[in-house]
Parts: sequence; structure tokens; C-alpha cells
Amino acid sequence: MSYPTGSKDLYVRLHADGRSCSLNFDIQCKDDGVREVIWEQMGELKNVLIAEMGDEGDWIENYTMPEGFVISRIRWELYGVNYYNDQDVAKIHAYLQEKIIAFDRFYQEYKEILLNLLD
Repeated sequence: MSYPTGSKDLYVRLHADGRSCSLNFDIQCKDDGVREVIWEQMGELKNVLIAEMGDEGDWIENYTMPEGFVISRIRWELYGVNYYNDQDVAKIHAYLQEKIIAFDRFYQEYKEILLNLLD
């Protein structure tokens, strides 16, 4: 299931493995100039996003994906949990649920600003 960002250039990805879990907001524009504009706008909204999410997260302007292309990423990560350990699964689900609900509150309020920059 994918998060409905309304754009093929913006992605919300949930990740969990043997070391951590994370919610990632990826700005994945083919045009680096457009990606920079979106990144700058997110910087303008940073204080609002932090207030909604409860923490700053990691802001990575130039993140290289395993496939080799560069994106911009904002990541909220919980370390020290293992998705393959039954005792951690509830903790992972609770963390990701909390973060996706908080992100959705932010995104629904400000998505039109971002989408208008992509047009």
C-alpha cells in the first residue's frame, strides 16, 4: 500500500529490518532544480513539521539510493529494534503508526504548497 502524496515525485516509505525502523519522506524529482525547490520549501516548514512529528528527524539533502540516484530525504528512525524479533514487532508498529499519523496531519495541511511547486 502506498501513501497518496498526489505526486510521482514525493514518496512516504516505511522501513523495518533487523536494526531499526523508519518513516522516510523522499523527494525524488528527476529534475534536481525542482528537488532543490521542494527541499527549500520543506526547510521553510521545518518548525511546523518538527512540532507535528515530535522530533526533528534526520534531514538528508543529498541521499544516494541503493540504485545510485540521488534524492532528498527526511527520516524518523527508531534504533535498536528488530523486525524479526516477535518482542519488538508491537513496538515497531506503534512507532510507525504514531509517525505516519503525525506526518499525515502535517501533509494534509501543507500538501497543496508542495504540489503547486511541482506543477
